[in-house]
Amino acid sequence: MASREFLKILSSARMGDVSAQQKLASAYLTGEFKTPIQPSNALIWLEKSYISIQNQELKDNTSNKDQIHEFWNQIAHIPLVETFSSPAFRFGWEAFWNLSSNQASSEAQLAAKWQLANLLINPEFSATQSELVDWLKKQTVATVNHISHLDFAGLQKLAKQYLQELAENESIHSVAAKELLIKLQPKNEALSSLWSAWIETQNEESLAQAAELGLTDARLTLGLRLAQLDERSESLGDEKLSKSNASLKKAAYWLELAAKDGDLNAWYALGEIYRRPQFSGYNAAESDRCFDRAADLGHPQAQFRKAANLWRKREKLDEKVRGLQASYWVWQAHQQGVAEAKELLSKILESCPNPKKNEWYELAVCGEQALSHHAEYKLDHDWILMCHRLIIANQFNFSKAELLLSDIGQLQHEHCVVVDIRWELPKILPRLIQIETIQQRRALLAAGKIFAGSELDIEGNLRQRRYRFDRVTEWLTNTFSKTSKNQTDAELA
Repeated sequence: MASREFLKILSSARMGDVSAQQKLASAYLTGEFKTPIQPSNALIWLEKSYISIQNQELKDNTSNKDQIHEFWNQIAHIPLVETFSSPAFRFGWEAFWNLSSNQASSEAQLAAKWQLANLLINPEFSATQSELVDWLKKQTVATVNHISHLDFAGLQKLAKQYLQELAENESIHSVAAKELLIKLQPKNEALSSLWSAWIETQNEESLAQAAELGLTDARLTLGLRLAQLDERSESLGDEKLSKSNASLKKAAYWLELAAKDGDLNAWYALGEIYRRPQFSGYNAAESDRCFDRAADLGHPQAQFRKAANLWRKREKLDEKVRGLQASYWVWQAHQQGVAEAKELLSKILESCPNPKKNEWYELAVCGEQALSHHAEYKLDHDWILMCHRLIIANQFNFSKAELLLSDIGQLQHEHCVVVDIRWELPKILPRLIQIETIQQRRALLAAGKIFAGSELDIEGNLRQRRYRFDRVTEWLTNTFSKTSKNQTDAELA
């Protein structure tokens, strides 16, 4: 059921309020106000807001710069490929091309270029591209002047230029653009035969030629062999550490090319080369940057190294909760099977996967029964919140102070919960507790939904929460503990 705030915004949007129309579009993009994410609906409301802005300019002969700026920012982040069936797609198509051709470079322009390139040349959307060809043929009026002379092949060529531009410039779309370029990398017969010759006969010349022609795998392999970091070099023992500076320079050259193509193994290997004392380009800071880049791309050992580095430097980092960044990366490494990560994970994150061993177990069970029959007992909202607090406290073994004071809506991170009550009790240090079971995630999800829709001051101060805690726990014990006991006695009889 839609919230009152959403319905209020919807009513204003229907009356032509530009700000409300843009808020509604944002809600359909982000899921705010518990709105289902529907890019097509977002595009429809953005079209309405654009028409409203144009009408305001005609009527008042003035322009609302903030509204126009917000409109273009929102348009740029619409996933265009998902709106093809929308009645507003033609408007979106025109808006994206106009934005992409804007003379002033901006984040919105780069986002528009990425969306167009993704729609027009990503092989994953070949079915949509076929439908787009038919759709373009039906457009009898040229909609965008600077592309009206281009057929679909011409549009794809322009989109490829956009993709190349995004890959070469540092932006939030660079990694995705490089990955798509790798996916589109030509696999001609000459390149394939050279790579096959290397795989089958270990022909060094074929490997070098494939690397020269731009094959990412060949560049990576050649760089690893020159640095003696490939699997075959492991049997060389200490000899590989004495590799000459000249060979390491060549290795770094090829690995940098592979890294620019987005290869995570190349980034990790570069990190190791920059740490070698015999390498003339020795640079610990650059090594850490390469390891961090490999970690961002998903390399398990790089993630563990980044975690260990962050954990060592935790006192120097500007973190609200010490060790939170380190805990995320060590958890990622542990998820990918890095054996060393388990020990570090246990140092950073507390573990409590068995709620039956925790002191709040009986009250939490009663709380769950109360919530499942809340309509029958007509529980007040603040009592419902307290029941959820008991359930969460049991799942993560909270102290009583943590149970009463934790900000339930802000507890969950991807891998752990952050228990921080220093806003009321400054001397109690924050705790990081690992999320390990489905029950824990379900409890957090259910509580998060309830607390998200609650007024901030409904629970009151600490004294009021303590009083409510005593009343709720007494009622739960009297109501449900006795019921459970009577059911048990009846079963035994």
